[in-house]
Amino acid sequence: MATNVHPTAIIEQGAELDEGVSVGAYAYIGSQVKIAKDTVVMHHATVDGATTMGEGNEVHPYAYVGGKTHDLKYQGGVHRLQIGARNVFREFTTVHCATSAEQLTIVGNDNNILSYSHIAHECVVGDHLVMSSHAALGGHVIVDDYVNIGWGAGVHQFCRIGTRAMVGATSKVVQDVPPYVISDGNPAMARTINKVGLERAGYSKEEISLARRVFKAFFKDGLNRSQAVEWLQANEDIEHRVVKTFLDFTADSQRGLG
Repeated sequence: MATNVHPTAIIEQGAELDEGVSVGAYAYIGSQVKIAKDTVVMHHATVDGATTMGEGNEVHPYAYVGGKTHDLKYQGGVHRLQIGARNVFREFTTVHCATSAEQLTIVGNDNNILSYSHIAHECVVGDHLVMSSHAALGGHVIVDDYVNIGWGAGVHQFCRIGTRAMVGATSKVVQDVPPYVISDGNPAMARTINKVGLERAGYSKEEISLARRVFKAFFKDGLNRSQAVEWLQANEDIEHRVVKTFLDFTADSQRGLG
């Protein structure tokens, strides 16, 4: 299937569009952009910067993918954004490139970024994120796979959100959110495990019960982080995927757990 470009769209010289790419009316594609097959850039959308985009993405009207970093340390030059396959960027979303040529903003595969959401410079987003409208990730945020971020939530720069975690609507995240946890509030705090999310993902009752015990050790039993780790090492199978994922995350945490 040939590339389908509306006559009013602007495709700068140097842009590379594979077969099957569709570009709508008044859309803009920058000169350093590379877009793989079956991607749709709808009317009035923009893809700019040194952006590479995989197959089957959707960029909806007025979205701006590949904008210049907000970081005041930007000194010019190439700014890069790497996007995987089958992502959806809804209306008025913004995704910014990295601050320097040595860095990347990365968005993985199968993510659903809803209207007016923002992904800042040097963020690393995994796969299967659902990011509700008006949510925002500050610079350098890491989002692991299968995360759900609620409407209007804000994530402070350099925070990390663990796999299958959920952030409640309008939350202010200023610390790392561990795997399997629901974090909510201003500031956001770990409230309970993401039981429904784990059930939908096929986790067994035993695994969900184990996740609850891990959560309790860290957040309900009055233990500090080191004591919680020691308790788990003494009482649980630390090689089990639920425990290991949680402990690996906490060991790498730079901002504390919330």
